[in-house]
Amino acid sequence: MPSLAQMKGSLHIHQFYVGKLGAKQEQLLGSDPELAMLLDNFAAVLSEHAANLADDIADLECGDDCGASLSN
Repeated sequence: MPSLAQMKGSLHIHQFYVGKLGAKQEQLLGSDPELAMLLDNFAAVLSEHAANLADDIADLECGDDCGASLSN
């Protein structure tokens, strides 16, 4: 399993490319709508993966502290 630092780095990269894809998709809407839709779909997949990574990071950062507070 990757370390917390690696996961945070991966999350940052995902978010960066989601932004880049969104900007490029907006540029291409008028000239190439099929490519724009493909980029939008790819950005959606990356966004979903980033959300899963963020959840995993939150779980790791929370650790045993969250489990103890939930049982009280």
